[in-house]
Amino acid sequence: MHILVTNDDGVHAPGLLALTQAMQKLDNVKTTVLAPDRNWSASGHTKTLGRPLRVDETNLTDGTPALTTDGAPSDCVALALLGLTAPVDLVVTGINPHANIGDDITYSGTVTSAMEAVIHGIPGLAFSLETDRNLSEHDYAPAAEIARQVAEKVIAEGLPKGIFLSTNIPYLPLDEIKGFRITKQGKRIYQDKLISRKDPFGRPYYWIGGEHPTGEMIPDTDFGAINEGYISITPLQLDLTAYNEIDHLKEWKW
Repeated sequence: MHILVTNDDGVHAPGLLALTQAMQKLDNVKTTVLAPDRNWSASGHTKTLGRPLRVDETNLTDGTPALTTDGAPSDCVALALLGLTAPVDLVVTGINPHANIGDDITYSGTVTSAMEAVIHGIPGLAFSLETDRNLSEHDYAPAAEIARQVAEKVIAEGLPKGIFLSTNIPYLPLDEIKGFRITKQGKRIYQDKLISRKDPFGRPYYWIGGEHPTGEMIPDTDFGAINEGYISITPLQLDLTAYNEIDHLKEWKW
């Protein structure tokens, strides 16, 4: 079993190290780390075209060899699965220091790199931790153990073709987490604001900012589960078709 480990926070992020160490604890597993050389948070499903991608060797802080590229998170997965590394059986991404729930999944480089895996026919697992704090490697320990358990279960049971999992973990000690819930996407509530300022030359520039997003407390959703102290596992797929609307649209006079 060969696992590719990547993320969207950059190759030296503590969440990546924690995830790599968790995967190394699995039996009969080889890991390869290939992650961006900088932070690509909220980059979405990016594909680099029209310029070359550079790949360099580096090491994680524990000495684990790693590869890093100037491409996006989904580029990391594509590079590996198109032949840069030995054939890959499973892609794991994270551990992201913020939850990726509801509408976040289209923004998230963590989730969309798992999405890139299923495009290539490989199972993908995305791991995110619900916190807005600055975290050290130690703070990821409970989430890393959960990631190990989820990966172990997926290796044993398998996933249907085209399905990837987004796991969101509450920021709690392991013995305070209540268990696992299989959930659907919830509804994120963003509190974005447009902030306008001027540079030293009098030219306007803009920030899109605001408070940390919240979500609707709906039962059986990712947001609802983690706010009740449960681990949320949401099965996702690439097909975004609104099937309920097909017959309705066919009734229009085109």
